[in-house]
Amino acid sequence: MEESISVLQQIVPDLMSVLQNRYHIMRNIQMYAPVGRRVLADKVSLSERTLRTETDFLRKQGLLSSSKNGMELTEEGKEIFRQLERFMRLLLNMNAKEKALADYLNIQFCRIVPGDSDEDASVLDEIGKTAAKELHALLPAGEFIVAVAGGSTMAQAAEHFSPELSQNREFIFVPTRGGLGESMSIQANSVSDRMAQLVGGENMALFVPDNLSDKAYASMKSEPSIKHTLSVMKKANCLLYSIGNAKVMMERRRMSHGLISSLEAHNAVGEAFGCYFNENGEIVYRLSRFGLQIEDIEKIPYAMAIAGGSTKAKAIKAFMKYAPHQTWLITDEGAANLILKGVTL
Repeated sequence: MEESISVLQQIVPDLMSVLQNRYHIMRNIQMYAPVGRRVLADKVSLSERTLRTETDFLRKQGLLSSSKNGMELTEEGKEIFRQLERFMRLLLNMNAKEKALADYLNIQFCRIVPGDSDEDASVLDEIGKTAAKELHALLPAGEFIVAVAGGSTMAQAAEHFSPELSQNREFIFVPTRGGLGESMSIQANSVSDRMAQLVGGENMALFVPDNLSDKAYASMKSEPSIKHTLSVMKKANCLLYSIGNAKVMMERRRMSHGLISSLEAHNAVGEAFGCYFNENGEIVYRLSRFGLQIEDIEKIPYAMAIAGGSTKAKAIKAFMKYAPHQTWLITDEGAANLILKGVTL
């Protein structure tokens, strides 16, 4: 089967492009149904004219129905979409361990880099290189607002971005959060700006602290520049983020000893989008913060999590209970092996 796919890719590359576009259209209809053409065109980054041609084809095939409320997949369309998802996995050439990890975490795609980035710094660089490569495979042609998180993993990934990613694509990058008072090079603003520079896209900054009291948060959220950046962020159709080890993130945020003790007492293992969660994926503490909220990520059609290292295994596993099914995970063997421990491959 995989050999047949490889032959198809070489002989009829246009077929694969059409297949991928129709897959993305069906996936977004499934996610947002019932959905109107204008909203769907924005989600899949296609013109309404191009989208009309594709949806008319799907309708003639009996895979799509329309009503005054919008479009949705028929029962036959839903079954075809389920089969197409399995085919797309083969198209993306996941190996047995990657397929097992994707199934275990209930996400669409995984790529596992050899090694453990906690023990070998070169593995982190390979994760970043792989993330940039797979993002090129993930995104169809079109316009993208990319919400970008900070951290050392994300900063490493940014260095592997290139103008190649902008072929048939236009980008606006925006940070998912304010600053943490840490090294400038790994803050979300800096990572977002670096990606924009390397691909030839635009960047929007969010110059506010990530750690704010409720009173300060309330007073600043009405600032025009902040409101504008947040409004663009809410329109993001692509998300790039990492998942933090809870203890490391406590230190980066310079939390009080009392709060650290409380989080440890609640067995916090990871952090993402301002939420600390335990091994069961339960949120045990939530920050008041500017930026993307954990509830926002479900409806972002192209989402990539980039995180590796054995010390992040529990955090990755726990957070994936919140990750939407369309998530792509780029990780390493250090994390993957611990997550899959006891799982039969």
